[in-house]
Amino acid sequence: MAYAMIKEKAHELFDDFPYVTYISNEADYIKALDLVEDLIEDYDDNEPLINIVVSTIDNWEENSDEFSEFNKEIELLDSDTSLLRVLMEQNKLKAEDLKNEIGGKSLVSMILNGKRKLTTEHIQSLSDRFNISPSLFFN
Repeated sequence: MAYAMIKEKAHELFDDFPYVTYISNEADYIKALDLVEDLIEDYDDNEPLINIVVSTIDNWEENSDEFSEFNKEIELLDSDTSLLRVLMEQNKLKAEDLKNEIGGKSLVSMILNGKRKLTTEHIQSLSDRFNISPSLFFN
């Protein structure tokens, strides 16, 4: 039956390239990332394999000891402050560049340092300026 052939070919693939379905260390992780990078060049033909390897990478990043500290720090971040930092970095902005959306440099600094929160008005102004959905500022 065809199932036997599927199982045989899958075992051959996974024996030769175990990181396709399971990453056990940093070296496997790097190989999986490299594989996805190569597969993406012909995305349409490789989509099923890409989905498998990306799922394996996601699992590693969510559960490995190597990423546990990073994942803990990410969970502690406020999504609004994190997004504001990313927008500022990507657009090479300083605190004073957001005076129209947020206010003075000191208020932007207080928000970035967690001493103040973005208001709904700030979020709407930032969303308008950067043409993004306000929902991105919320968990």
